[in-house]
Amino acid sequence: MTENPHVSGSYWLQTAPGPQRPALIDDLTVDVAVIGAGVAGLSTAWELARAGRQVAVLEADRVAAGVTGHTTAKLTALHTLIYDRLRHTRGPEGARLYARSQTEAIERAAETADELGVDCDWERRSAFTYSRDPARAQELRAEARAAHEAGLPASFVTETGLPFPVAGAVKVTGQAQFHPRKYLLALAEDLVARGAYVYEHTTVVGLKEGEPCRLTTDTGATVTARDVVVATHYPVFDRSLLFTRLSPRRELVVAGTIAADRDPEGMYITPDEGTRSVRTAPSGGAGERLLVVTGEHFTPGTGDTRTRFRHLSDWAGEHFTDVTLTHAWATQDNDPTDTVPLVGPMHPGAHHTYVATGFGGWGMSGGMMAGRLLTALILGEECAWSELYDPRRLRSAVREAPAFLRNQAQVARHFVGDRLRSEESVDAVEPGEGAVVRVGGERLAVYRDEAGHPHALSARCTHLGCLVAFNAAERAWECPCHGSRFDTDGKVVQGPAVRPLEQR
Repeated sequence: MTENPHVSGSYWLQTAPGPQRPALIDDLTVDVAVIGAGVAGLSTAWELARAGRQVAVLEADRVAAGVTGHTTAKLTALHTLIYDRLRHTRGPEGARLYARSQTEAIERAAETADELGVDCDWERRSAFTYSRDPARAQELRAEARAAHEAGLPASFVTETGLPFPVAGAVKVTGQAQFHPRKYLLALAEDLVARGAYVYEHTTVVGLKEGEPCRLTTDTGATVTARDVVVATHYPVFDRSLLFTRLSPRRELVVAGTIAADRDPEGMYITPDEGTRSVRTAPSGGAGERLLVVTGEHFTPGTGDTRTRFRHLSDWAGEHFTDVTLTHAWATQDNDPTDTVPLVGPMHPGAHHTYVATGFGGWGMSGGMMAGRLLTALILGEECAWSELYDPRRLRSAVREAPAFLRNQAQVARHFVGDRLRSEESVDAVEPGEGAVVRVGGERLAVYRDEAGHPHALSARCTHLGCLVAFNAAERAWECPCHGSRFDTDGKVVQGPAVRPLEQR
């Protein structure tokens, strides 16, 4: 195995760069404006365009280059351990609707890839949730029963293709994996061919609800639309305070080549060991496969990311001894406090604004499900699982109370506690490092570049004012409260913030 790789960037982005799209500079009127060009946004826009709606997609960065471009790209309805919980919290019918909605999303993706004729490395694989801990075997048996009762081809097994024994696993056959960028770039291309608009480097900074709705952008252009979909992973417009029901989680990814005969031939995840997810993909080399390993989840802005990358790389090398690691990157997810994503009307009074968020690490199938659900809502059609995912749901309030309170307590700890932590001086910040320091009574986020020059920004996140912290491995400022991320010049890398850190 090679030494721990530097943070090289996403394999998916490097192997499918995609064309540049223009920024929006002129005012525009459409039927539907979709904010965000990830899997949820593009899937929604494509479904609406096929239904005859005039659509514009507005992306702050590049198409499918954010969270979607850094995923592990597993398309499965087996979402670690969820069905046993769902049948208790949402009842057997809720669990069945969840399984059906996710399964239909996978099949829709298969149909779409075939219709567009896109070579996106589509492969059918079984999905496994496993544990090496014998104490969790009964939990896995219960999950297998619940998943089977929900309609999935699920079973409990003790044998897998992994290179180590397991105490047990839930196995679901007929799932899929693919190259997310190749698929979504083809979707964007087809959108444009259908007369839709796809804009990059266009940040939406204002939303005025009404009939019609109006969006303002950082380019100075205004978009007028009957309906607006906020599909920015973490809602940049949050009229119903959904951020109180979301918990940001960052995970690391390492990837490299292994011999094809070492392929475990499945998609694997365990909730143990800080989470470990394993899959392979075509690598382009004869007799080789690309091994993709994910794990080491943590709250953005906390802990030593470089050490976590080493732990993940060591784990990959320990269990796949012939791996040659070539790539390392990170991804980010938002966990909803009551398990189920939030997809539907943005708030109780919303008539023409919609949101898709809280996919909890399963944004591929979830985003495609959201595309079909939001299209049905906008077209005024029935959808069997609209109530299950409705962000306005009230009956889950009591169920989610403990998780909600834990989430808010953690935010409060960061908001208050981070202001009390000891601080370094500007002189103590080494080249290539960053730290929050106090200068003249103000906390500054100071990064020193490799040439030794310090760059100072306000340390207050422009979302709700929490203090950011430095991620040394990725050289980014991160907010531990709600997951906003900024580069060393203060530019927004990831929302919910839409404004950069202020220069100092």
